[in-house]
Amino acid sequence: MIRLWRGGLEHGSFCGYVAGVGREFFLLHVIGDGITDDGLYAMRHRDVTELELPDQHAPFIEKALVIKGIQRRLAPDFPLDDVAQVIAAAHRMAPVIGVHVDSEDESEVCYIGRLIDLEEETFGMQEISPDAEWLREVSQFAWSEVSTVSMHDPYASALLAVAGSAPALQTSGPDVGHLS
Repeated sequence: MIRLWRGGLEHGSFCGYVAGVGREFFLLHVIGDGITDDGLYAMRHRDVTELELPDQHAPFIEKALVIKGIQRRLAPDFPLDDVAQVIAAAHRMAPVIGVHVDSEDESEVCYIGRLIDLEEETFGMQEISPDAEWLREVSQFAWSEVSTVSMHDPYASALLAVAGSAPALQTSGPDVGHLS
């Protein structure tokens, strides 16, 4: 069990188990502060600013996980060498994914939705709003701006549960086909 910080992207830390390592990304089974299963996060190596191994509270956390019946998530064949592999694999693993992008103010912004298409420079997603409403147009993201991809996290799962099935996409109009 480790704890890591990504000082350039957020103020808090992540606790969990390393579930895979690739050239550009690693996969972390995140354990939340309430000793909860917070899903899998594929994160860029370069964003880690501090690492504690093992987490100083590992004995307590591991005992609490056993009591709560939470088991480690494994993803033995999850590709982590580049962002396109990560997005495609996350899409196959979860009904919706969280795509965390670098914003202009250097903190991450998370978009949750389902993958629609993969292009050479970008990929498209149909997003769920923070009010659990599916958007009707495709949002485009550049591969280079993705810092983290999350799967099965409680917030995304709750949005999907409230939003329900995705509606058909809008196929014409002024915003269709433009980068977000």
